[in-house]
Amino acid sequence: MHSAAKSSIWHRFLPFLLWLPATNKRDFRADFIAGLTGSIVVLPQGVAFASIAGMPPEYGLYAGMIPAIIAALFGSSRHLVSGPTTAASIVMLSSLSVYAEPGTMHYVTLALTLTFMVGVIELGLGLARMGALVNFISHSVIVGFTAGAAILIAAKQLKYFFGVEIARGGHLHDILWQFMQQLGDINPWVTAVSMVTMLSGIAIKRWVPRIPYLIVAMLAGSLLALLLNALMGVENTGISSVGALPASLPPLSSPDFSFSTIRDLASAAFALSLFALTEAISIGRSLAAKSGQRIDGNQEFIGQGLSNIFGSFFSGYVATGSFNRSGLNYQAGARTPMAAMLAGVLLIGLVLMVAPLAAYLPNAAMAGILFLVAWGLVDFKEIAHILHSSKRETIVLTITLLGAMFLELETAIFAGVIMSLLLYLERVSKPKILTRAPDPRLYKRAFNTDPDLPECPQLKIIRIDGSIFFGSVNHVQETFARIRAQFPQQKHLAIVCQGINFIDMQGGDVLATEAKERRANNGGMYLISVKQALWDALDRFGCLEATGGRNIFQSKTAAITGIYQKLDKSICSTCEKRIFMECHGKQMKE
Repeated sequence: MHSAAKSSIWHRFLPFLLWLPATNKRDFRADFIAGLTGSIVVLPQGVAFASIAGMPPEYGLYAGMIPAIIAALFGSSRHLVSGPTTAASIVMLSSLSVYAEPGTMHYVTLALTLTFMVGVIELGLGLARMGALVNFISHSVIVGFTAGAAILIAAKQLKYFFGVEIARGGHLHDILWQFMQQLGDINPWVTAVSMVTMLSGIAIKRWVPRIPYLIVAMLAGSLLALLLNALMGVENTGISSVGALPASLPPLSSPDFSFSTIRDLASAAFALSLFALTEAISIGRSLAAKSGQRIDGNQEFIGQGLSNIFGSFFSGYVATGSFNRSGLNYQAGARTPMAAMLAGVLLIGLVLMVAPLAAYLPNAAMAGILFLVAWGLVDFKEIAHILHSSKRETIVLTITLLGAMFLELETAIFAGVIMSLLLYLERVSKPKILTRAPDPRLYKRAFNTDPDLPECPQLKIIRIDGSIFFGSVNHVQETFARIRAQFPQQKHLAIVCQGINFIDMQGGDVLATEAKERRANNGGMYLISVKQALWDALDRFGCLEATGGRNIFQSKTAAITGIYQKLDKSICSTCEKRIFMECHGKQMKE
């Protein structure tokens, strides 16, 4: 095996060999700052996500350790951070709560088993090179999903930003309605901490960009909260903190490999796998679009699969790409996957060393940080570009955006992808069919689509741009029928085939049927500029002779010369159009 091939295989299974040797001190410094910021943020989030998932609080922290490291090592995104997420936690709770009581050891075992199964499915899809599935997620889906999720992130932080009571788990309209009802109950001290956090972050980013603005903002908010609580008392300010966290390493664990458990969880595992991959790839692609990177879908599938397989043996439940932490990782200046790895490694150290200090980290400061992250994720320029450029893409953008805001994030992604596919299928099912005519103003009287150009009374010339397959044959048949009805005197039909890249058996039958119709009416059908693939397909389907093997021409000159010989000369003698050089008794040169 050649060395280049060996290198390619090694890079596929060990992708970190591509970026790790090229990481310099400057990259490491930027990644360390981003990783430290991410590890701090995941402390309160991990506990909250574990509670949503019905798991003991520490398992949310464990899910942000080993899975984050493995996904960064074996994935392809520079900024994607894997770990526990709100959506995955909710899906897991709904899947497992029918089999066990949340919080019990049996429930934890089922969660570990589900995580292992999800990892195996994800890894299998990656090794099977199914990463091309992400190509069906259009750019407009990513932009809409990103903006909608950013709005949702900010909305869910309103309770902590303003110190009001909002029920957890509601949709955007529920959150906003509850917030509007409590405008009079806004806590000024909590709001002050949030605002100082956010404004200090904005100021540092604008005027001192070399300093990690997110950490400075977090420290500013925390110090203000400590000062206010010291002067006035926590009972008067109402400034709550994250609270002390358990200081322990992720213990080894073992899923339940019994047949009955695997059978019970199979459908949930498939559903959660598809959702988790879609979420991770969508987040990775949205950040890659901002950073100019290209995502390898197959490699991301492998990375996500391995992260969950390893995580299930280190007390981690289902992990996928985290929108909050991935966006924060990007905003914090991460340059390589080392940042996500360091976030997992530093989280282990933080849990052991400074977890009790989380008691001094105010929820309001976290809300201010996430407001900054949410704002940075909305690509206003690209949204404006899509709105002004394409109605189809605007529809996709709008559906995905509204879905992310008012439905579940995974539903929004699927809705955007499905709408993209529907619009694509609608477009390819109606290939462009344009009338052509020789233009004396162009070199060699090339064909043109100018409607003012005169046409031959006996010959209709059209060009088909698009594939002729089972999905488009109805449109092509209707166009052929309309041409025959509107122009019955044009008994001959010439089709310029340069734009036909693919044809299936049904498409071949349509052409063959049209040729027979034309011959039965004392006319003919002719194919011009036929590509080799089209020729081979017509021959394979047995349609070549049916369409008229001698009526296929590889150039316009040969086609006009051959077709002219078959026209009714009695009509030609009285014709005033005379659009072909042959009409004047001359021969066109090739």
